[in-house]
Amino acid sequence: MLERWADPNALLRAGRARLTAVIAKASNNHQGAERAEEWLAAARASVELYEGDSAVAFSDLAAEVATEVRILRAIQAELASHAEVREAAYRRVDSEGLARSLPGVAEVGGPVVVSVMGRPGRFARAEQFKSFTGLVPRASETGESDRKGQPMSKAGSSMLRSQLMRSADTARTSDPELARIYYVQMVERGATHTKALCVVAAHLAERAWAVMARGTPYVIRDTDGRPVAKAEAKAIIAEHWTVPEDVRRRRRNKKVRKVPHQVLVGHVSRARGAVPRRPSPLASSALGATASTTQGGGA
Repeated sequence: MLERWADPNALLRAGRARLTAVIAKASNNHQGAERAEEWLAAARASVELYEGDSAVAFSDLAAEVATEVRILRAIQAELASHAEVREAAYRRVDSEGLARSLPGVAEVGGPVVVSVMGRPGRFARAEQFKSFTGLVPRASETGESDRKGQPMSKAGSSMLRSQLMRSADTARTSDPELARIYYVQMVERGATHTKALCVVAAHLAERAWAVMARGTPYVIRDTDGRPVAKAEAKAIIAEHWTVPEDVRRRRRNKKVRKVPHQVLVGHVSRARGAVPRRPSPLASSALGATASTTQGGGA
C-alpha cells in the first residue's frame, strides 16, 4: 500500500474496489473493504487538512516512502536466506523439534534454547541448567547466615534469559501449571508482573532441560498432572488461574517509600516546637575556658 499509494491523492484515485482487492490479497483475506475505507478516510482527511498547500510535497514524501519500502524488502530477503541456514542447523541438532514443543518457545525460541544449552548431559540436574540461565537468586552467604530474597544472578547468556522471559509470558496463558505459578506469585506473594515472570521463566528453564535430556516432547498438564488439550488448558486457566485486574492495578501502582533511619517520631516533634537545648556543663566549661584564653591573649 505505502509503496504504491503513499500520496493520499494517488490513494483516492485508486478507488475503493482496487484498494479492497490489494488489501485482501496482502492479508490472505483477513481484511478487505472495511480496512480500505479506513485508508480512504485517512487520505481524505490529509487532503482536506492541507488543501493543496505547496509546502506539503505529497509526491516527494511518497517517493521517499517507496524507497524505504524497497530497502526493507531487500533487508527481509537477506534475513530470509540466513534464517534458512539457521533452520537447517537447528534441524541437525533437534530433528524432532523437542525444544519447540515447550509452551511459548515456538519457532524462534527453539534454536535459542538448543544453541545455548548444547548437550543437556553436561548439566547433571535441571537445577544446574536453571542456575546456568541466571534466573536464580544471587547467593549471599556470610558465616552461618544465608540471606534470602536476593536479585537474580543474571549469569550466563542474556539472549537465553530474555527468550525465556518472553516465552514465560506466553506460556502462563497456555499451561495451567505455569499459570498457577504466576498466579501464586502475583496474588498470594505480592510479586510484580516482572518478578512473577522471572519465577515462571526459571521453571520453564528446568522443563526445557528435562525435555531435551529425556528426548520426549513437552506435554501440557493440569495442576493435578492430568494431560490436557490446548483448548481445555486455556479454559482451566481462565476459570482458576487468571489474575484479577484489581490485583494487577495494585501491583502497578505499588510504591515503596523508605523513611531515613535518622528521622524518628520523637525527633520530628522536638524539631517542630521545642525550645533549643541548654548546653551541657562540660560544653559550658570548655566554652568559658576558650573565652578566657582569648581575652588574656588580647591583653
